[in-house]
Amino acid sequence: MTNTPMPEIKSFKKRWYDEAASLFYRIASAGTLPPSWFRDALPPEKKRSKVSGPLTLEMVSHCWNYSHLLAYQLSSYCLFPPTKTQLTVTVFYCPEDKATEKLLNFFSTQEVVNVTWNWQPLSRTQLFRRSIGRNHAAKHTKADWIWFTDCDILFREGCLDALSEELQDVTTSLVFPRHESTTSMLDDDNPLLKQGAEPAVVDIDTSDFTQHSRDKAKGAFQIVHGDVARAIGYCDKIRLYQTEEHSWRKTYEDKVFRWLLGSRGTPVDIPNVFQIRHVSKGRYKENSKVSELRSKIRHLQE
Repeated sequence: MTNTPMPEIKSFKKRWYDEAASLFYRIASAGTLPPSWFRDALPPEKKRSKVSGPLTLEMVSHCWNYSHLLAYQLSSYCLFPPTKTQLTVTVFYCPEDKATEKLLNFFSTQEVVNVTWNWQPLSRTQLFRRSIGRNHAAKHTKADWIWFTDCDILFREGCLDALSEELQDVTTSLVFPRHESTTSMLDDDNPLLKQGAEPAVVDIDTSDFTQHSRDKAKGAFQIVHGDVARAIGYCDKIRLYQTEEHSWRKTYEDKVFRWLLGSRGTPVDIPNVFQIRHVSKGRYKENSKVSELRSKIRHLQE
């Protein structure tokens, strides 16, 4: 008789492998191993395409239980559409998240100049490993540049056209906005977070946002040359970061991706990049002990 491992043993082995592999890549990305071992070759800069004129740009975000925040991002494209950029807005989501599906259905009916909506449904287990969607977008993008962002980031007046100007004839792998403006840490009952509860084009009062500087292309602020994205994907060759998950995974792969590119990114001066900071995380089950603990930690950090 063949001995089949019990499900809890399989689960333990997977958790052990994930933690060990995650630690390995975090150490490797500190510069202890050559990144070329873990990716395809980067296209030489002199062979990368240069933009002289209107830019094509793809924005990529993920949404799980964040529809009330995504509403502001999608609205920012409607309220402040680019004039020098042909924009593709890609959102990865899971149809189980009915609020997000409802929101995307609403914005599908909004016709916005220079903006193409691109909704990409994934299974829950695919969505919960963010680099799976990002890798798919990177390998398949047709754009000159691709911006990996989060659904709580807003792009307001002049932002994307200024980016188009900054990227003329640029062939570097990775850039990021030098500045962003953020809210304080908002609780769930904050009126600002409630405006996006139902599908609508919604604006936001930015008077309470505070500007901050950035020093690297982290998380939601990774803007990658299209030729580079198509060549190496997003951690495409690293099994850990292309494995489906049953719960949302911490996004340590951001640092690994910069290591693979060999760059922290080059800052560009673009205006009106905003972020809504919020205590509750959609990735954690509402009213759970983990959710409560994470909320307390984020308040303490604030």
